[in-house]
Amino acid sequence: MPNYKTADFLENPDNKEKLYGYCGKIARINLTTGAVSFVDTYAYVPKYLGGRMLINRLFWEEVAPGTKAFDEENKFFYMTGATTGCGIPAGGRSAACCVGASSNPEQYTWGNSGGWFGTELKYAGYDGFIIEGKAQTPVYIKIEDDKIEILSADDLWGMRVHQTQAAIEEKHGHDVKSMVIGPAGENLVRIASITTSNDFVFAKGGFGAVWGSKKLKAITVRGSGVVGPADLEKVKALRMDMNNPMMAPKPILHLEQAGLPGGFFPAKYDRGHAACSPGCNQHCHGLLMNGVTAFDDQRVNHVEKCVSGLTFNYTVDIGAPVGMFWPSKQNFSQPCKMLVQEFTEPDPSDPYFEEQGELLLPDILNFWGPDYDRGTIINDLCNDYGIDKWDAIIFILPWISACRQEHLLDGNDLGTGMEPDVENTAFIKKFFENMVYRKGYYGDLFAEGMSRAIAVLGKEKYGESVYHNRISQRLGGKKVALPVSEEAAWGHCMHWQGRGFEASCDKPTWLAMNMQNMLNTRDAQTVEHFHCKIEYHQEALKDPYHCPHVIEALIHTQNNAEIKDSLMSCEWQSPDLWWPEMESLMYQAATGYPVTPEELDEAAYRSKLLFRAILIRNHGRTRKMEVEQIWHVMQIPDSLNEVGDWKQWNEMVSLMYEARGWDLKTGWPYRETYEKYGLKDVADEMERLGLLPEHPAPDAPRWEDYGEEPYSKFVENWKQDTIVLPPQQK
Repeated sequence: MPNYKTADFLENPDNKEKLYGYCGKIARINLTTGAVSFVDTYAYVPKYLGGRMLINRLFWEEVAPGTKAFDEENKFFYMTGATTGCGIPAGGRSAACCVGASSNPEQYTWGNSGGWFGTELKYAGYDGFIIEGKAQTPVYIKIEDDKIEILSADDLWGMRVHQTQAAIEEKHGHDVKSMVIGPAGENLVRIASITTSNDFVFAKGGFGAVWGSKKLKAITVRGSGVVGPADLEKVKALRMDMNNPMMAPKPILHLEQAGLPGGFFPAKYDRGHAACSPGCNQHCHGLLMNGVTAFDDQRVNHVEKCVSGLTFNYTVDIGAPVGMFWPSKQNFSQPCKMLVQEFTEPDPSDPYFEEQGELLLPDILNFWGPDYDRGTIINDLCNDYGIDKWDAIIFILPWISACRQEHLLDGNDLGTGMEPDVENTAFIKKFFENMVYRKGYYGDLFAEGMSRAIAVLGKEKYGESVYHNRISQRLGGKKVALPVSEEAAWGHCMHWQGRGFEASCDKPTWLAMNMQNMLNTRDAQTVEHFHCKIEYHQEALKDPYHCPHVIEALIHTQNNAEIKDSLMSCEWQSPDLWWPEMESLMYQAATGYPVTPEELDEAAYRSKLLFRAILIRNHGRTRKMEVEQIWHVMQIPDSLNEVGDWKQWNEMVSLMYEARGWDLKTGWPYRETYEKYGLKDVADEMERLGLLPEHPAPDAPRWEDYGEEPYSKFVENWKQDTIVLPPQQK
């Protein structure tokens, strides 16, 4: 049995090696040489809590500028957190980072996932692993307690995701936990995912393609040890209190009862547990889908998110109440509330009850009509090929639909031999098959990702032509312009940005969401959903670009995302704006280390600074680069036909930089900012590279020369269009 560091930390408060919750070592596995070595976790924790924080530090130390996604020098970092495997409610997820394949341009990026793999890895004695180098032929890694082997995957290579999972279980037993790639990863499709149980995935970074470039098919693990929390009584108290009573412990529902409230999509066939991790205290079975399958050799029962539901009918976008992002204490709305079986009753005595409950009606987008079987097949194709559903469902298929409706694809079959029709299941199957296996010109082109494909096809025509079939319900049925491409920033598609997918949010909210994506390398709205207290909502509506409460909430949201991806804890239960101690109590229950919310926030600042330093040093990030990157999406009208204001947006960016301690002109942190959070070595390195700005004198003028607003062919097309004009042009 593995030897864990489980002595009582409280009896030896100066010996951080006696923290509970950690195993104490990280496996370093070199696929080029076959060597296995270990990194001491306690050299980094608790300063870097685990998960994403610890990866950021390791990446900074180990991966050189100029490294590309498919280079041998790119390293794949996987890390659990202190809560993983300890029974902490809402804990148990895991994080991964590397130079991602899906972002455009390629950049260091991050991901998180549920499932049981992270827990099993800790039972085997490891807090995480680092994958280095490249194998010459296909391999998979087998971890069983203190034995780590690199084995041939010749017989697995070419298998789809579920076939691979089944084959590994046949070889090693049904109790192993595995992460695998499908044929999309093998063929370096830039939106390829890494999949574990119940189709939980690392999807957004294109990590599956990185594994494919390293000839790594799978990692499977079995552990015989345990990782106990420091304080079982605190664990039990948390299980009763976290988001009580909605999330109070209750039995797992019988599979016949599982599904959305009202009995939609009932589950009939069990393929394992349905909750995200053993730390989940609700097991909601949020969306378990069955039906026809994309392939004839399997039954399907997979757990899905909001994006998967659109496969059944994407006539209308997804709406949201104001309170989803502007909650009140009495009616604190979490995304879980839409999925759990038992709802809490709203409290109408809340003074913000009406304001918070206002439903912002979704746009009518008219991409495809209802068809349950077709939707199940689309989800199954994504799951079994191993591709990112967000890009497939929100980027690729709506683009084909919009281009077809605008007659941009007349006479072009996109290499399928049939009319490009997203309501034709046969076309979808053939298009995905060509892309996953890089068949023909178009298959190879779209395997490079939509952003790169559109650039090759011609962005002015295939990216910035106006799609005329978007209808705003908030404007009483008026048509509002949308480009045929829903590209947002860094090569990813729109998401909670006021236009495109999940556009039902007001101006202060979509400004905040765009700020988060601008400062990132991918869609941030899977763990950084913006939250601000409802009492500041009216002030933000009056002046959304300059409201200090929005800037404060932005920083809190970003910091909390770093904490969640490092403990690890769940996006759906955190943050609780009225219980700021929740994450610190989780960490204390797991480790015994008496951390305060302020100390966690300091750790989050440190991690965010490391992420910023990596983007600057490794990828040349500047203010000009990121402001211009995000501006495209903000020139597209929202549901009220409003667009961003170039000058005011830059003023908001300056407020954000200033609050973070970054230079207003370059976007680079000052030395005093790095040193404030214990990163003097990072500041020294940035100074050596000429990437450390001089701090201006207190009376220095603010940088307000934002340059000219970047040109957009879509804006030109839109302004000339007879259907709709922006309000200021009427």
